[in-house]
Amino acid sequence: MPFSLKGKSALVTGSGRGIGRAIALQLAEYGASVMLNDIDREPLMETGSLIDAAGGAAKALAGDITHPEFPQKLVEATVNGFGSIDIIVNNAGYTWDNVIQKMSDEQFQAMLDIHVVAPFRILRAASGYIRETAKREIAEGKRVMRKVVNITSVSGVDGIAGQAGYGTGKAAINGLTKVMAKEWGRYNVTVNSVGFGFIETRLVQPLGENTTIEMKGRTIKVGVQQATRDAVATHCPLGRAGTPEEAAGAVLFFCSPLSDYVSGEILVVSGGSRS
Repeated sequence: MPFSLKGKSALVTGSGRGIGRAIALQLAEYGASVMLNDIDREPLMETGSLIDAAGGAAKALAGDITHPEFPQKLVEATVNGFGSIDIIVNNAGYTWDNVIQKMSDEQFQAMLDIHVVAPFRILRAASGYIRETAKREIAEGKRVMRKVVNITSVSGVDGIAGQAGYGTGKAAINGLTKVMAKEWGRYNVTVNSVGFGFIETRLVQPLGENTTIEMKGRTIKVGVQQATRDAVATHCPLGRAGTPEEAAGAVLFFCSPLSDYVSGEILVVSGGSRS
């Protein structure tokens, strides 16, 4: 391995499935202890079992990160469970799409809540530990690097029709990334965004009658038209969609010592295609 994350603890939201699970598994593979979080307990426990089976260290706390009090609870559970919080990956999210004239206030606000308000609350909750710990380390002549990776999307960088809420939330997290890179640089924290294009997850499965997710008591239709999926092979220079593992690799880079002098950046992972 070109690096090790042994001795580091990571918090990964939305780690029950898809890209979040792949991120958690890769961080654990490289030695990090991982606090797992997802709103759905069953897939969350499956991720934990996979890490345990591979000899890694993981704890899990199921819960809704959009609940105002939960981010503080999640951060405290990470620090209490592992003794530190060194890596934060704000990955949790979903799509609830419509054209603007058909988009309700509830839809729009839900996208802001999950994609930027919840990450803001997690970082705010972690700020006390990060600031005080970094000040002590600096006073002792140590430079200990910590990492924040916020997950964005090509929708937040270039815009995608039908995603006024999702695209706005994903653009907003990029603004938070750039601000926090400047605020937390003095504490030896790098803050970056990774923006995904077409990655094979349940959110981009072929659109059908039963392609839905349950979110806070609502049934939300997800998936994309088959014509859109077919167009990926035409418009993407690599000729295919990305895998969750490939998406997670970019996040791993920003969590590793390889990116210790990279901060405030947005890395688009789209196979060379932009919407």
